[in-house]
Amino acid sequence: MPKKVTQEKGASLAQRVDADLRGKQSVRATFKLTAGCIDAITVVATQLGIKQKSLFDHLSEDIDALAAIARQAQRIELKRLKRIQKTFVISRKSLLSLEQVARDYDAPRDALIEYSVQRLLPIILRERQRHENRKQLLSKIRHYFEKGKAIRDELNARLGADDPVCRRFEAALAAHANAYDHIVSVVEKGKAIEAFDPEELQQALSTD
Repeated sequence: MPKKVTQEKGASLAQRVDADLRGKQSVRATFKLTAGCIDAITVVATQLGIKQKSLFDHLSEDIDALAAIARQAQRIELKRLKRIQKTFVISRKSLLSLEQVARDYDAPRDALIEYSVQRLLPIILRERQRHENRKQLLSKIRHYFEKGKAIRDELNARLGADDPVCRRFEAALAAHANAYDHIVSVVEKGKAIEAFDPEELQQALSTD
């Protein structure tokens, strides 16, 4: 392969890598959103264990879907509800995509965000049901853990704490205790979804 062609391909690859890395740079963007929209972003990120930046990337990575939302947003009137100025850390690529689509379709950027976030409602409802199931099952997990501690006490009483069986069971119980604490933490974090009202997000937009 000629040296010039190799150099051109190398330069092209470097430019693509550079553009990709620049697109992933974090920037701060401020939007005026309803409390329901902000809560939805927070709840989904918390429940899925992801950063809000990753959530914005997901909402804006599909340009065709974003354009379809923008066409709908053209017919959407933002209701005169109290809006909060909120600054998010998002990727430069996500911000540029949002701004480009908003310009191309003459759609309000804030409405574009509100309408995009509405697509998260099925995820929120699914996670709310999952949270309720976790709460119900937590009592069974707690009972199982308490039963394990009772067995541990009986083993120690009958065999002695230095018995290899007791030591093995103690190690297993310690791992169970760590897992149980993590499960409790997951359920506690999920409590935020209990207070979320989907109607607050849906009421933010109205068709003409």
